[in-house]
Amino acid sequence: MNKTFKALSDPIRRKILQLLNERDLTAGEIAEFFDISKPSISHHLNILKNAELVLWEKQGQNIVYSLNTTAFQEIVKWFYNFKERKKHNETK
Repeated sequence: MNKTFKALSDPIRRKILQLLNERDLTAGEIAEFFDISKPSISHHLNILKNAELVLWEKQGQNIVYSLNTTAFQEIVKWFYNFKERKKHNETK
C-alpha cells in the first residue's frame, strides 16, 4: 500500500490516472497533456506501474497504458475496512 499512496501523492500521476480512466493511451499521447519532458512522463508511468495502478501492453512499437481497476478496488476496500475498524473501535 505504501507504493500506492506514494504514487497517488503526485498531481501529475493523479492526472495521468484520470486520463487513463477515460481511455487507454500511449506514453506519447499522455505526454501531449503535459508541459514536461517525455522522460519525466516515463518516470511517472514507471512509478504508477511499480504501484500496480496501471497496466501496460506492447502493441507494435508502442506501449499502451491502461488503468488497473483491480488495484483501485483494493484501495476502496482498504478505505472501507479502515473506516469500519474506526467505527468498531468507537462503539467499544
